[in-house]
Amino acid sequence: MVKTMEWQGQSLLLLNQTKLPAEIVTIICEDYRRVGEAIKRLEVRGAPAIGAAAAFAMTLGWQELIVKYTGASSETLLIEFKKIKDFLLSTRPTAVNLAWAVNKMYMQVVALTKEQRSLQDIGTALENLACRIYQDDIAINRQIGIHGAALLPQQASILTHCNAGTLATCGWGTALGVVRQAFEDGRLAMVYADETRPLLQGARLTAWELTEDNIPVTLITDNMAAWVMQTQHLDAVIVGADRIAANGDTANKIGTYGVALAAKHHHISFYIAAPVSTFDFTLENGNQIPIEERAADEVRLLQGVVTAPRQVKVFNPAFDVTPAEFITGIITEYGVVSAPYTENIKKLQQKLQEED
Repeated sequence: MVKTMEWQGQSLLLLNQTKLPAEIVTIICEDYRRVGEAIKRLEVRGAPAIGAAAAFAMTLGWQELIVKYTGASSETLLIEFKKIKDFLLSTRPTAVNLAWAVNKMYMQVVALTKEQRSLQDIGTALENLACRIYQDDIAINRQIGIHGAALLPQQASILTHCNAGTLATCGWGTALGVVRQAFEDGRLAMVYADETRPLLQGARLTAWELTEDNIPVTLITDNMAAWVMQTQHLDAVIVGADRIAANGDTANKIGTYGVALAAKHHHISFYIAAPVSTFDFTLENGNQIPIEERAADEVRLLQGVVTAPRQVKVFNPAFDVTPAEFITGIITEYGVVSAPYTENIKKLQQKLQEED
């Protein structure tokens, strides 16, 4: 599998996903600002990958601070470190993994500062924590894959939307982690990949990474999904998530809601595959999930080519919210969460609190 990112000790290498599949280009991020730009520009994307990249960005930020503010008080350093955290939080508002990761890193510094640990020790601890977030994501995705593949029949045909694979994570993938496991188990017939307008993450990324790994994939345009469900005998739809509310309502790439509606009509199982870090237990329902709106030219242009009148108004939400009633199950590293979602997600939250 291709590496989404690689930590170099004082820099972070990122695979520039905006260039795929035409070019394989690596970005060298030597400070947290460049990582933040990469997140904003979708050069790194996918909720788990964004979280890990932001954790490494926090490490780079601390490395910069202890040089820039030599001799400063711990209070000053914490104030400046919080500014770095807030900057990273501003880059993508919907993916909760980003907030989860940067807050985890920030609270590590707060705790170690109270213990009066040296600045270098704190830096080492931050680096270790970021690396652990990265490694844990790969292990978590493996578990998601195992739990998800067990839900599928032999010779399964699956539809997916956007990209929730290796490229959206630190490795293996969430929705595509299920696909990979099913393929390894010899029970996968075909993956149908929505191209995912307007930025074609399905066409450019999902189709590319599955083809690279010799996993059978058929690319379709987004408006073919319902017809494919009716004619190609699909067994399941499996997608990733950027934020899941406490009642199971799920934000994912724009177009997911429509796919869920079509799956419901055709009596096809619709699964979300996501780590527990994607749950936002503070939100009662999907109406409270912030939805990022992106630049109009992402719709007016396609790969730099004008495809619409330049003066036309554009509505370009990056995500939509699928109500829990359309979701068959949420596949996590802890197993599959099913309805009643409010009750069962609360049980999951309690389990996580007990482990902490």
